[in-house]
Amino acid sequence: MEITTKKAKFTNPLYLESGRILEPYEIVYETYGELNEEKSNAILVCHALSGSHHAAGRYEGDRKPGWWDSLIGDGKAVDTTKFFVICTNVIGSCFGSTGPLSPMYPDNKPYRFKFPVVTIKDMVKAQRILLSKLGIDKIHAVIGGSMGGMQALRFAVDFPGLAKHIISLAATHATRPWVIAFNKVAQEAILRDPLFKDGNYEPEELKEQGLSGLAIGRMAGHISFLSHYSMDRKFGRAYVANEGLYELFGRFEVERYLEYNGYNFSKWFDPLSYLYITKAINIFDLSRGFDSLEEALEVVRSKLYLIGFEKDILFLPEEMKEIKEAMDKVGKCELAEYYEVKSDYGHDSFLVEVDKFSDYINAIIEEKI
Repeated sequence: MEITTKKAKFTNPLYLESGRILEPYEIVYETYGELNEEKSNAILVCHALSGSHHAAGRYEGDRKPGWWDSLIGDGKAVDTTKFFVICTNVIGSCFGSTGPLSPMYPDNKPYRFKFPVVTIKDMVKAQRILLSKLGIDKIHAVIGGSMGGMQALRFAVDFPGLAKHIISLAATHATRPWVIAFNKVAQEAILRDPLFKDGNYEPEELKEQGLSGLAIGRMAGHISFLSHYSMDRKFGRAYVANEGLYELFGRFEVERYLEYNGYNFSKWFDPLSYLYITKAINIFDLSRGFDSLEEALEVVRSKLYLIGFEKDILFLPEEMKEIKEAMDKVGKCELAEYYEVKSDYGHDSFLVEVDKFSDYINAIIEEKI
């Protein structure tokens, strides 16, 4: 599978939901497969909080493949011998698209806290503009999990009929207090870390030493990404070898896991981007601008496939069911289908247990159901 990575530059202003503008701006994106002559085989993949445009395959020298490599590729569920797959890095992120550390026109200094708050709606709007630039006016499917699933739902409401199929996994129609609370822990930890320097840190320094505040916030996030069951199975009550049970800072294996993931994460993900993206997640509400969720969904013309995960404690499966129920209420039951994945892994099931739903996604996009 050939990977093509490009950067699109836009000089026209992007009018944001907040009333502010982003001008100019850039979007980094990756493609796999070939666009057919009719331009009818395009699939847009949307990434989650810490994801990027690199959804599948390996760059030369990579230790790990793209974050959804088990789903996307030649002969896989999203078959790149049949479909042209596009994945963009969202605005506000730190992997090449315009974000808080991008140069601000005209003085070329980084935006930092002068970067405007962006929403999921803004991210989707920017992606739609990119699609137009690529000459793509119809999408065969939009697929995303977690924050990517929020983007997929926004496409259904904001651009009715653009996509034939909308596949949203492990998401919600409006972020609930449980998620906002976890994100608050991360926000406070980042802001109160002296090395954050009120947003005026040197990025290269953090790549070397990390940021404790971001690491702590990510630890909190990891707790919400798993479940009681997966933690029991993965760690049990195992204690780190050679660390005494009666030593104050002796660790259980689960503690070592959180430290390892948290501190490593803080060396490769930008803390300002983390603050801006979690803000976008917090304020996500599909019904904003409408009187109700039902009114928002009345405009939908794509077929919605809503995939929940049984033991997801971050975005409960009933949150996806609520979208199906709202679609039924407005007389669009034929345009919505709810599918629940039996799993006790937790929220991250959409990344690590792809075998449990890959056949279903393949059946959707190849129109076998």
